[in-house]
Amino acid sequence: MMPPPFRSLLLIVLPLALLLLLASASDDDLDYLIDNADDIPANDPDGWLQEGSPDDDDDDDDLFHHDHDLPPVDETHVVLLSAANFSDFLASRRHVMVEFYAPWCAHCQALAPDYAAAAADPAPLPPEDEVALAKVDATEDTDLAQKYDVQGFPTILFFIDGVPKDYNGARTKEAIVSWINKKLGPGVHNITTVDEAEKILTGEDKAVLAFLDSLLGPHSNEITAASRLEDAVSFYQTSNPDVAKLFHIDPAANRPSLVFLKKQEEEKLTFYDGQFKASAIADFVSANKLPLVITLTQETAPSIFDNPIKKQILLFVVANESSRFLPTFKEAAKSFKGKLLFVFVERDNEEVGEPVANYFGITGQETTVLAYTGNEDARKFFLDGEMSVENIKRFAEDFLEEKLTPFYKSEPVPESNDGDVKIVVGKNLDQIVLDESKDVLLEIYAPWCGHCQSLEPTYNKLGKHLRGINSLVIAKMDGTANEHPRAKPDGFPTILFYPAGKKSFEPITFEGDRTVVEMYKFIKNHASIPFKLKRADSSATTKKTDNSQSTASTTTTGKRSSGTNLKDEL
Repeated sequence: MMPPPFRSLLLIVLPLALLLLLASASDDDLDYLIDNADDIPANDPDGWLQEGSPDDDDDDDDLFHHDHDLPPVDETHVVLLSAANFSDFLASRRHVMVEFYAPWCAHCQALAPDYAAAAADPAPLPPEDEVALAKVDATEDTDLAQKYDVQGFPTILFFIDGVPKDYNGARTKEAIVSWINKKLGPGVHNITTVDEAEKILTGEDKAVLAFLDSLLGPHSNEITAASRLEDAVSFYQTSNPDVAKLFHIDPAANRPSLVFLKKQEEEKLTFYDGQFKASAIADFVSANKLPLVITLTQETAPSIFDNPIKKQILLFVVANESSRFLPTFKEAAKSFKGKLLFVFVERDNEEVGEPVANYFGITGQETTVLAYTGNEDARKFFLDGEMSVENIKRFAEDFLEEKLTPFYKSEPVPESNDGDVKIVVGKNLDQIVLDESKDVLLEIYAPWCGHCQSLEPTYNKLGKHLRGINSLVIAKMDGTANEHPRAKPDGFPTILFYPAGKKSFEPITFEGDRTVVEMYKFIKNHASIPFKLKRADSSATTKKTDNSQSTASTTTTGKRSSGTNLKDEL
């Protein structure tokens, strides 16, 4: 029988020996790949960067880099802020407009002259109310940009006593100055005569009128505060019963009363019956200021996609059929004001209809109604059945109550899928990528993407080296033709790794150099199931090569001998 001390020693030594053996095997595999992968060295000493690597400059980007063509801009009146002085500067001023920009951004470069001109043309305000225009380089002060949820460039915020509000107006000097003046000028205008009221009725497309007991006091303060929360609508107040009567308010009605005028709508007047508080009034105006059904155009897109109401019901119909379906769609929309946006998309409009239909995976010219969550998960749901008011209303109600099943685009499942790199589509992603028994690397690509095209031969080599490993799958999916909630691309190509036994967790994004060796090291580091490369028998290969050398010298030059090794093959 083995002595206890010796047995204890073995229990310690054997696991260490096994770890060393595995590490040695792993190093052998890595050395083998370095010798055979035909990768460009990671430090790229000769300057031959692969297209698609993180250090590569895409030639297409040059379309937006025209710094040398732009005339110099006098930004004397624009304050340059950074993390070091941002808080102190905002604390010293009641009103500050801040542009978060990126030096390389073409839109920021185009804005610069107008922004500088607006800064040099301040509104005539008392010193304590003066407005400062400032800018922050968001590529340098990333923490500051993250704090204020900067998602794109330029992002413009207007701070009142340190509280930010988005600026979504036009990027011109006139629009910026006008917007600031409205913010700081009198928010509500007094209407005391019938003549003044008639001018509003004939001249304004949208207006809010409050009928009050007094033009001063708590109710007036609430309507003034509400006006500062809403940019696109003019606010008025009156205590004159004759003015109220012109706006169809009963002069004998309890005050305060409030009505919203929209001249372009069939129902031109909408009466407010909620609590007379600024936030509630602003919500009412926001919910009612858009048409019942918004026609999607380049001009209306911001009011749809930047709207606080994110959920949408969209009608896709060709132009010559719109008069047939729009009245039904509008009637259904009446029940959902303030809850959903109803949007009409002219299906055969090349500028808007075609690209939007393609985005949603709509083919053909058939009239289609779909619901869209409009947020990060971007789920969509298609209406089944006839286009009736009741059917659309039921569909919209089920959408709000999360009772619908989402639709995801998918190509047909391939009949054969035996290659080194497996083809994934929306319909088979669950079976291939989310198989708990497999470690899976998935590339999401776009056929038109230059980086994806450059990556393809490297990715195919990776698949070839790792073929035959039963626990590991190398796969790819066309991200323009397929969708899945567990495979969301962040640009193209996006490379995601799904470890075996952990498919309920978010996948791990590969962000290294796109070479065979770097991707192999990434897989090896994150794989749940250890694996060993399946290599060709080196001794057999050598023997075959030796036996065939004399024969090979007499064969046609273009013919590959049976002794070619994997390195030559790659």
